[in-house]
Amino acid sequence: MEHTLVIIPTYKERENIKLMIDAVLGDYPQIHMLVVDDNSPDGTAGLVKEKMEEYPDRLFIEERLKKQGLGSAYIHGFKWALNRDYEYVFEMDADFSHNPADIPLLHEACNVHGADLAIGSRYVKGVNVVNWPMSRVLLSYGASKYVRFVTRMDIHDTTAGFVCYKVSLLRKLNLDKIRFVGYAFQIEMKFKAYLLRAKIIEIPVIFTDRSRGQSKMSGGIINEAVTGILRMKLKSLLGRLEL
Repeated sequence: MEHTLVIIPTYKERENIKLMIDAVLGDYPQIHMLVVDDNSPDGTAGLVKEKMEEYPDRLFIEERLKKQGLGSAYIHGFKWALNRDYEYVFEMDADFSHNPADIPLLHEACNVHGADLAIGSRYVKGVNVVNWPMSRVLLSYGASKYVRFVTRMDIHDTTAGFVCYKVSLLRKLNLDKIRFVGYAFQIEMKFKAYLLRAKIIEIPVIFTDRSRGQSKMSGGIINEAVTGILRMKLKSLLGRLEL
């Protein structure tokens, strides 16, 4: 898995980040990792810097002055990656809801099977979610169904955050025109990849809710996704959506 970068955005992930770094970089010696930290008050960045001594030239950190949202953290990471020699870029959460053991599956979908975007999908084969209350399962599953209906994308898990991009696809997207900053960012990226006729493959994975730290989900994030997708679809129909 040469020329592969895993991007992990962090905000108050002290309990998870060192474990995640070891789980990825310890098991996959060719992979690099970039942590984008939004000035975590719990010292997350300091822990990453400690681990950088253990993984020189493989672990990197970009520190931002304040919390700016998941989407802008990934865009920051994408731009960082595009200035370096990477061919594949992963999005992953720090909290182990995305299993590092599934990294090879998504990488193979891109490297062997020609996907421009590989999605670690909770819903491509039933509902594969562990430790979520039923209300949240229904919300997430219903949101993906809603987005699929509105956008007409043939993707079962439209809100998935565990993905692998070919850098060649990221170069086709105008990253400065990505508008959403919350979880709707994941939908926007997939929709624009779909409009660019990217080859998208969903890989079934099991999503396990975090056991350490606190979720960043909020009502504002949900509202952005529900209302923003309608506006995005309308712009695409009117030819006004900038890719």
